[in-house]
Amino acid sequence: MSTLDTTLETHSDEHHGPASGLGRWLFTTNHKDIGSMYLWFSLLMFLVGGSMALMIRAELFQPGLQLVEPGFFNQMTTMHGLIMVFGAVMPAFVGLANWMIPMMIGAPDMALPRMNNWSFWILPFAFAMLISTLFMTGGAPNFGWTFYAPLSTTYAPPSVTYFIFAIHMMGISSIMGAINIIATILNMRAPGMTMMKLPLFCWTWLITAFLLIAVMPVLAGVVTMMLMDIHFGTSFFDAGGGGDPVLFQHVFWFFGHPEVYIMILPAFGIISQIIPAFARKRLFGYASMVYATASIAILSFLVWAHHMFTVGIPLAGELFFMYATMLIAVPTGVKVFNWVATMFRGSMTFETPMLFALAFVVLFTIGGFSGLMLAIAPVDFQYHDTYFVVAHFHYVLVPGAVFAIMAGVYYWLPKWTGHMLDERMGRFHFWLSFIGVNITFFPMHFIGLAGMPRRIPDYALQFADFNMVASVGAFLFGLSQLTFVWNVIACVRGGRKAEARAWEGAEGLEWEVPSPAPYHTFAEPPKLPESLR
Repeated sequence: MSTLDTTLETHSDEHHGPASGLGRWLFTTNHKDIGSMYLWFSLLMFLVGGSMALMIRAELFQPGLQLVEPGFFNQMTTMHGLIMVFGAVMPAFVGLANWMIPMMIGAPDMALPRMNNWSFWILPFAFAMLISTLFMTGGAPNFGWTFYAPLSTTYAPPSVTYFIFAIHMMGISSIMGAINIIATILNMRAPGMTMMKLPLFCWTWLITAFLLIAVMPVLAGVVTMMLMDIHFGTSFFDAGGGGDPVLFQHVFWFFGHPEVYIMILPAFGIISQIIPAFARKRLFGYASMVYATASIAILSFLVWAHHMFTVGIPLAGELFFMYATMLIAVPTGVKVFNWVATMFRGSMTFETPMLFALAFVVLFTIGGFSGLMLAIAPVDFQYHDTYFVVAHFHYVLVPGAVFAIMAGVYYWLPKWTGHMLDERMGRFHFWLSFIGVNITFFPMHFIGLAGMPRRIPDYALQFADFNMVASVGAFLFGLSQLTFVWNVIACVRGGRKAEARAWEGAEGLEWEVPSPAPYHTFAEPPKLPESLR
């Protein structure tokens, strides 16, 4: 029996296990419990936001108004975006960070466990408040997830005040989670784990946490300015009172563009863990991956106005933001090259996590290319506010962020539950998702190039065929997620016993502890495995 196993068994006797009943989940400070709650919450929000997307696609199945009123359609597009960004993708990454970062660096828990509990329990209240606006007078927010003023101020429904409060609560939760992750990674690494030996998932999360702390106060500032305009007689964004609606766009996108990277940098980390495991090779170019991640994060602060070419910014400004945006392709290209180089001549196998990781690399690259097209200022004038933009950011966020989260869940599920997943069902889920996501979003490039505007419940007849195809794909993708839910629940309930190292090529401290991971791990600092020395 290894020294590590002995240590774990000794300490499992010394510590109490989880409390029983509801109190365990309400008062827990255990990083695994909190990670699980984040993941279940994000799954619930994914299903809620996805149902709204299906309602949108059902209405768009054919031209004309069939199922919902235009006002309700606007509420659905707004709530879908807000729930998917703040309720599904971000909490899923925080859940993965809570579960994996302490185990990856050899820490017993997160550095600030009570704050960890608080940062999670704020979220259900924030989203309960946001979703409750659907039942309020005037309905839910209907101004799009970008909530441009004056749509979100002068012309907003009364529920906008609840929306502002919910955004504040989500921001507080994110900032507390980010502080916790930074404190944990910087202070609680096992002896000998220098910064340049950190697993890539930890590196990408460390940089993401700094991004969160930098931009969440900007979001809080802009919604507070909205609140002042609505209730306290100021005119920050009201041209009639001397304000400027374009100011809103500047402040929003100074938050909004780094936010895009907040949703994709941890995905890079997950993929950088999975590809070496199933290629059975070390990650190619580790140091360049770290520097590329940091470069992307820094550049993300210099490109916000590429969302605003059509508002009439000076030519010099357009040129600066165009070239700065295109520059992001360089570190991103370094990452894609390194993933491909890692797979080159590797002993590859294609289990479910690897299939999702490969799809991520291919489809995220497609999303990146369409982003480059949108970065070209004169071309953006044609694409702006069309379905081409919808296709672009969904290629980045669905087969990008969402596929990476699914890859991560499938990869670490045996460590969490102690059971192997149903591989056949996992592959079935992958292929349905892969086909569904491409049928949904690829035709949107064409209808966008042909000029179909986004955020409309009706459209001209010439767009009917591609819209019908996209709606069929959306239902295929949406319903296929039920196989994911089934597979996860089946894995939690039972299945083939997982070994400590569930995947043959997996490396790292998390694979040195038994599966399922004990409730308390690393009460004493572990020795680094050979692969990390």
